[in-house]
Amino acid sequence: MKTQVVVDKKSEQIICTAFGNGRRHDFRLFKESKVHVNPGIQLDTDTGYQGIAKLHPNSVLPKKKSKKKPLTKEDKAFNRAVSSQRVLNEHVIGRIKRFRIISDKYRNHRKRFALRFNLIAAIAT
Repeated sequence: MKTQVVVDKKSEQIICTAFGNGRRHDFRLFKESKVHVNPGIQLDTDTGYQGIAKLHPNSVLPKKKSKKKPLTKEDKAFNRAVSSQRVLNEHVIGRIKRFRIISDKYRNHRKRFALRFNLIAAIAT
């Protein structure tokens, strides 16, 4: 099961969740979930969302290095700034993982996963 969480920075609350069966790329899950974000809101994402700038121009992605082109000091400083903005999202995900619904293998009925995850997300935030 693949889970996507949209978090509000100010209130640290989960705004939206999306789920996918099996292995699914992060950006593909974002496109299929059809989450509509106001263009004025900045999206802080990780490198799994390469190409999101075409759908949402006000998004921030960390720079990726390649074999032939390592990151410069400016790129590393930019990635550090992006990571410091994203740390809030990771804290919210960590709170959900304490309930072990996404940190361990989910062994119950898949039909009820979304309901259970949303209930746990409401408790955790």
